[in-house]
Amino acid sequence: MKIIGITGTIGAGKGTIVEYLVKNYGFQHYSVRNYLIQEAQKQNLPLNRDTYVMLANRLREIHAPSFIIDELYKEAAKNGENAIIESIRTPGEIASLRTKDNFSLWAVDADPKVRYERIFARQSETDQISFDTFLANEQREMNAEDPTKQNLAECIRQADVLLENNGEFEKLYRQIEALPYCRQF
Repeated sequence: MKIIGITGTIGAGKGTIVEYLVKNYGFQHYSVRNYLIQEAQKQNLPLNRDTYVMLANRLREIHAPSFIIDELYKEAAKNGENAIIESIRTPGEIASLRTKDNFSLWAVDADPKVRYERIFARQSETDQISFDTFLANEQREMNAEDPTKQNLAECIRQADVLLENNGEFEKLYRQIEALPYCRQF
């Protein structure tokens, strides 16, 4: 079983990479966001980015910095097929996954204005925000000393692969196809 962890900035294309790998390589997708939505629904919490961040931080504080990723990994291990775990947000999650065989961490980034246009176009309940709010949300998640809080900058720094996604999807797909990791399939 191969495991790819996906990290990156808001709206950079994590979901696009996931869709491509699921469609073209048969990976199974395990989503932190979907996990948090289910947890928020169980607790009758509002479904928005602030709730997801608060809930993720609380779960990490109660259990372990890698708790959510560990739960998703357990699901993937039961399935036994190649898996993508999206979206890695803390160094503790990376540390846990690095103890597993056949793990690779991929990061994706793009210009903030490009990313904002993408998230706004998605029309999801969490993405209908101003550019200033978008930047503030991202800044809140970029750096943290607390191991239970998001630290995207460190996650991106630890990535085995860094993909740039400022252009068309085809350019991103070519970057993926050029990776030695993909040529193993």
